[in-house]
Amino acid sequence: MTLTRVAVAQLPLRVGEPKANRAAAAEAVAEAAAAGARLVVLPELVNSGYVFTGAEEAGDLAEPADGPTVTEWGRLAKDHDLVIVGGFCEMADGVLRNSQVMVDSTGTRAVYRKVHLWHDEQDVFAPGDAAAPVVDTALGRIAMMVCYDLEFPEWVRAVGLAGADLLAVSTNWPVSPVPAGERSVLLAHAQVAAVANRMFVAVADRCAAERGVSWVCGTSVFGPDGYPLAGPVLRDGPAVLVADCDLVAARDKATGPRNDVHRDRRTDLYGMSRTR
Repeated sequence: MTLTRVAVAQLPLRVGEPKANRAAAAEAVAEAAAAGARLVVLPELVNSGYVFTGAEEAGDLAEPADGPTVTEWGRLAKDHDLVIVGGFCEMADGVLRNSQVMVDSTGTRAVYRKVHLWHDEQDVFAPGDAAAPVVDTALGRIAMMVCYDLEFPEWVRAVGLAGADLLAVSTNWPVSPVPAGERSVLLAHAQVAAVANRMFVAVADRCAAERGVSWVCGTSVFGPDGYPLAGPVLRDGPAVLVADCDLVAARDKATGPRNDVHRDRRTDLYGMSRTR
């Protein structure tokens, strides 16, 4: 067994304060590295904040994939020998994207543009038009997704079938009403994604109310059995959580001596349902 220490960072982000947001991310990365982490996952839209007045404000805060935010993350990854995955507001060829990047000591490994846009994001960003990547890193096979993407089982299944050992999710989960005694159902999406594909899921949420919007603060790491290895935090404040993960173990999809979550799929029947 080879364990990889995975860190997820919950950051107090503010719209329109990119320098302060980058500083919070850099501090969290340094804390994670000091704790022995090799992979650090950061939230969605770290550089810009989330609650925009509209596309014009987001555009003023956007950066290219070689801008100051990703450049700094690349330096931190090289300095600490890390893989860093985080979300940023991107301007690419004149188009605004809600994007996520993976960097390691060699530089940028992948840029993913969020495909499923939530609510007012549709007025700000263009959706991505490429599959979620699964990147073969020195640590293992790491997949990337942003927030609402996680709520589409077929999208998550696709990276599972592509061999992901761990799914890194950068998110800004807004608070919604929850029945007494329950946790946000958004956490259930992460747990089901993990157990349905027998892979690790690392979620970096955010904190600090922004323009009247509060957050779940659901930063957490789930194992291939769907149960938490770290978190969820569920309190409004910055946090860095770590969990030791045997990423290679996620390649065993068996749930028992006679069952396997990928082998047992009945693709010959899927798509045949119809109303009678």
